[in-house]
Amino acid sequence: MRGDIIIVGDHHRTAAAAIFAFLEPRIRSSPHPYRITVAGESGSGKSETAEAIADACRAHGLEPFVLQQDDYFVLPPRSNDRRRREDISWVGTDEVRMDLLDEHLKAARRRSPGITKPLIDYEADRIGEETVDLSACDVVIAEGTYTTLLAHAEFRVFIARTRLDTLEARRERAREPIEPFLERVLEIEHRIIAPHREVADAIIDRDYEIEFIER
Repeated sequence: MRGDIIIVGDHHRTAAAAIFAFLEPRIRSSPHPYRITVAGESGSGKSETAEAIADACRAHGLEPFVLQQDDYFVLPPRSNDRRRREDISWVGTDEVRMDLLDEHLKAARRRSPGITKPLIDYEADRIGEETVDLSACDVVIAEGTYTTLLAHAEFRVFIARTRLDTLEARRERAREPIEPFLERVLEIEHRIIAPHREVADAIIDRDYEIEFIER
């Protein structure tokens, strides 16, 4: 998403390094691009962790691509905020074109030479398009609140940090003010995604320690 602020810290890089070390044998042995999701609440560090994993891939000679759920919202940011304020029940997965994001994750498996995806311009409050080439990718990372729900992924990372844990991070990101209405939105999102940790393959806790789940 154009206009987004992503600040990658040492704790994101440390977590990403551990995740990459765990997954590297799987990535290198995969006959198709290895697909990872990174999910969590607002301000939990989804975008930063995804970018840090992508950086770790590049550092080891692998080509990554990051798909941001934020680009797949049905409405651009300010329009979506107005819709939420008119009808709080709008908050949830229906706000996002999850089917399209999943289709693009599926296309990554085929090494699609060109997918046309939405691209949100945050400042202009507009949804455009861009065509990206996934044919040379070794890893595709889909990051966003609900990405654990995507069917076409091999590995799912869940960041178990709540809106209270992420308050300072949201202030630093300064994408939207801290206000009661938005806290209600985050409460709803929390209720939706809290059960998703049960299907995660790796859980990052509030202190950014990682637990890998044996299944």
